[in-house]
Amino acid sequence: MNTDGHLFNGRIRYRQPAAGFRSGIEPVLLAASAMARPGEHVLEAGTGAGAALLCLSARVGGVSAIGVECDPAMAALAADNALANGFGGMSIVAGRIESATFDRLFDHAIANPPYHPANGTGSPLAARENAKRGSEASIAAWIGRLALALRDRGSLTLIVPAGMVPACLTALAGFHCPCTVLYPLWPKANRPAKLVLVRGIKNARTPMRLSPGMVLHHPDGSFTDAAEAILRDGSALDLDGQGIR
Repeated sequence: MNTDGHLFNGRIRYRQPAAGFRSGIEPVLLAASAMARPGEHVLEAGTGAGAALLCLSARVGGVSAIGVECDPAMAALAADNALANGFGGMSIVAGRIESATFDRLFDHAIANPPYHPANGTGSPLAARENAKRGSEASIAAWIGRLALALRDRGSLTLIVPAGMVPACLTALAGFHCPCTVLYPLWPKANRPAKLVLVRGIKNARTPMRLSPGMVLHHPDGSFTDAAEAILRDGSALDLDGQGIR
């Protein structure tokens, strides 16, 4: 069973499963951070029901986006969501990113990869278990495939738990897509960051920067103005400090 909802304060129609894996704020933040411009090509691994690519397509008119999703039911749902919103530049491939093939190189790649450790407590819901269970080896495989699909100087942006950052940095460097910026997402001021946006640039020679990041919530739990601008209004998130695209 699926539920009907929306993103960007009603601008995007969004259907997702009633149970199992449901989208949080991660794909919206990921989409906001993508460097894409009109006419460019974007690849997403693990697209789920399509939240990130829907948000990106709404923010950047004329972008061409391909999402790869291993769950056939979720892939079909993502395709339906693209159709329901009239995003003709968004297409979905049902399959695993590790073995997917493409007939072009991409300007940008994004992913919110599986991050629950292999020895962690499993979910009784198979769909959620499959979507979230990961390992350092699987993260490296995802990064390797996405890096291979990028053009020279193309960007690869991930949103991951803070504890996964070292594995991501190692994999990005190993696949010639070194990290250029780490952007912490602080749940509240003076709290440890649980999520981090990590960007690599293929064949870059730019030194890595640690950004001040963004605070997501006020002490009362409500979203900060900066977070609201992204989650509700569809604003971009400028990781690199070079101006909003």
